[in-house]
Amino acid sequence: MRRRSLILAAVPASLVTLAGCGDDKSDSGKASDSAAPSPSSESSAPPPKIVDGPLPAITAGEEFGEKPTVAKGPGEPSDQLAVRTVIAGNGRTVAEGDYVQANYLGQIWATAKVFDNSYDRKTPLVIQLAEGTVIDGWRYALTGRKTGSRVEFSVPPTWGYGSQGNAQAGIKGTDTLVFVVDLEDTFNAKSSADGTEVAQDDAALPKVGTNTDGSAPSIEIPKADPPKKLVSTYVLEGDGPEVKADASVLVQYKGVVWDTGKEFDSTYSRKALASFSLQQVVKGWSQGLTGKKVGSRVMIVIPPDLGYGDNPPANSGIQKDSTMVFSVDILATM
Repeated sequence: MRRRSLILAAVPASLVTLAGCGDDKSDSGKASDSAAPSPSSESSAPPPKIVDGPLPAITAGEEFGEKPTVAKGPGEPSDQLAVRTVIAGNGRTVAEGDYVQANYLGQIWATAKVFDNSYDRKTPLVIQLAEGTVIDGWRYALTGRKTGSRVEFSVPPTWGYGSQGNAQAGIKGTDTLVFVVDLEDTFNAKSSADGTEVAQDDAALPKVGTNTDGSAPSIEIPKADPPKKLVSTYVLEGDGPEVKADASVLVQYKGVVWDTGKEFDSTYSRKALASFSLQQVVKGWSQGLTGKKVGSRVMIVIPPDLGYGDNPPANSGIQKDSTMVFSVDILATM
């Protein structure tokens, strides 16, 4: 069984309690308030054939990052997955299971009615290309594409919302959908923060490694008593937006106990990123990450009263009243 994340709040009444103490998909559904492209409840169909068309024309907003205007579908749509790379990027290749950061517009083939778009929200979607997380049409159309690309594709009901459609979005069970997706970034278990190194010159605080090769950074604990109050400092300072207190984040992290330096939890060892709301985690995490910039590596020292106090998770390796130290790479907000 995959080891589950220990950072989610547990037991203490002052913290949010979640059944099962979520895993790396703990808050993927909060990536957007939109109706799409969340998957339907129907079982996954066999993979479609990828065909060239037909696909409707993009009549305005033709540049990457611009909100597109898309014509009505020309005649009958394919019963397979029609995919066209409108703009070819030269970034990293997207793999199935990756999290992608993308702006997108979705409309109905037959009517050209737009049922959802992220451009108006001015917030790109961050979602995992995994079965059960996103509609299958997205998984098959975007896997293998490069970041910096604009991809247009049509999704018949089989790989969209199935025969039940999506009433909230006004999608019938017979509707073929058209998406235009601007792939901004992709993240996987090898992703790291990409910020500028910040001096770690306080000898009384832990020192965190600055490697950005996707492997776990070192955490060196000083021979000193832990601080009584929360400490949150940059190791690598990114240039992305500041994290809000109610945000959901996509992160790599590693946690050790101050007294022993022993690791008790890590996305690196699980080889899976974590995503969650800052309202779900222990107070030291929510307070320590709020206001920090996306793209950063942050060192957080969490005293017991902002962590697990005298009631740590069973079999976690964390003793009562332990001070915890984390290295956290903030990859994206969701």
